[in-house]
Amino acid sequence: MSEPGVFSIPAQSSALMLMDFQTTIVDAIAKQDPGLIGRTAGLAAAARAAGVPVIYAVIGFRPGYTDVSPRNKSFSTLKASGRFAPGSPGVEIHPGLAPLPGDLEVTKRRVSAFAGSGLDLLLRSLGAETLVLAGLSTSGVVLSTLRQAADLDFRLAVVADCCGDTDPEVHRVLTQKVFPRQAEVLDCAAAVALFAAGKA
Repeated sequence: MSEPGVFSIPAQSSALMLMDFQTTIVDAIAKQDPGLIGRTAGLAAAARAAGVPVIYAVIGFRPGYTDVSPRNKSFSTLKASGRFAPGSPGVEIHPGLAPLPGDLEVTKRRVSAFAGSGLDLLLRSLGAETLVLAGLSTSGVVLSTLRQAADLDFRLAVVADCCGDTDPEVHRVLTQKVFPRQAEVLDCAAAVALFAAGKA
């Protein structure tokens, strides 16, 4: 993992992405790491204190799942289950990470935070060039968003201990072997220090 000082997070051109921290997903993944929500809340607080926008990406669908194609294997299964329909139980952001006034939210229609959400437009409007990523799961939204953001030429950091996966070995391989090819991989303490150093 990178050390503070090697990578910078300038407040005026950065954004923190908190992805898929919805109650249903947190309940399925974060139980393996009871400190994950508290650490991530501290990460968000550090970003806000530095003047860095905090953007929540959540998964959601239109009534009747009209935006889910029958050709999409995983999302067709999700449609059949009735999960993540508007107002359904567990779709809300986990109360331990509830957005504060001034935070932003986008609703994505697929795995990547960019898919159907208008996120790219929002980031460009904010002048964001550096994205700090945290989310559930590491092999889902974090991987997909990182790949797309890298192709869009964003500078990237992944906060490894503010991510989680149902398979700890997959999380380890991604954060230690795959993500470093396209992003800085930090722990929460290092990211908090970098937010403070880049404060507007």
